[in-house]
Amino acid sequence: MTNTDNPRNGDRIAKLLARAGIASRREVERMIADGRVKIGDEVVTTPNTVLTSLKGVSVDGKAVKAPDPARLFLFHKPAGLITAERDPAGRPTIYTALRNALPANAGRVMPIGRLDFNTEGLLLLTNDGGLKRTMELPSTGLPRTYRARTFGDITQEQLEDLSEGIEIEGVRYGPINANMERSTGRNQWIEVTITEGKNREVRRVLEHLGLEVSRLIRTAYGPFELLDLPRGQAIELRQVEVERFMKGLKIPGEVVPPRPAHEQARLRIRRDGPRAGTGGKPAGRKPSPTKPPAPRGAAPRKPGPGRK
Repeated sequence: MTNTDNPRNGDRIAKLLARAGIASRREVERMIADGRVKIGDEVVTTPNTVLTSLKGVSVDGKAVKAPDPARLFLFHKPAGLITAERDPAGRPTIYTALRNALPANAGRVMPIGRLDFNTEGLLLLTNDGGLKRTMELPSTGLPRTYRARTFGDITQEQLEDLSEGIEIEGVRYGPINANMERSTGRNQWIEVTITEGKNREVRRVLEHLGLEVSRLIRTAYGPFELLDLPRGQAIELRQVEVERFMKGLKIPGEVVPPRPAHEQARLRIRRDGPRAGTGGKPAGRKPSPTKPPAPRGAAPRKPGPGRK
């Protein structure tokens, strides 16, 4: 069952355990280094061990079950919570609030990305470590949108300059889409969309522009929006919505096989219309791109904080 030379025969054990919701890949690698993972009676010594299934694998002496289908929860994180399982300083974590917010059968869930202690808004949670890692990677290109309440002098032109990216203290931040929502004197709400999600990226960029950030709310992550989800509450996406999202998710490094010639021709005709002389009807209007699924049970958008 094990094979460290030919990964085509299966997947790395760290990936399989993460997908099964045991822990993130990095945490699984630490577990393996600590000798906590076994196959039968044999201790796993490398995360590069390749398996075709998790049959016979145990962690801390407990057999690992086959992974459940991926689940995805939307949680409205309040300010004042740490996005971690525990905090050495004893501050409350998101899991304190999640005890009452998640259904009893949710099992172990992991946050997709993080929100700072004082940042609130949309936090996605999943039981699937592979989905978590893919959605967090900057190369996946999922946008994260925030609303920031700021104080200071700023112009729309300065915000638009961020579309070229910016370097702050040796750290390069990629293109940022920032727009003034409303302004009253030196107070303003600014909407910021990023795709990299580096540590404290939004705060650092706005503070670099001379602004004081008094409130920061994440309103969207990829196609999923906070909308009117109450603070401290969570909702679960339907399985069909999760599967549809995962099917269309761009996986970094994934090689998409070329379409068969007959399918390429059919798509070309559908896109461009029949060529002259074919006797076909002119092509109709191009179909509008489908909108990504919205969270189940989300209510229509209402004015957010500070918005009229």
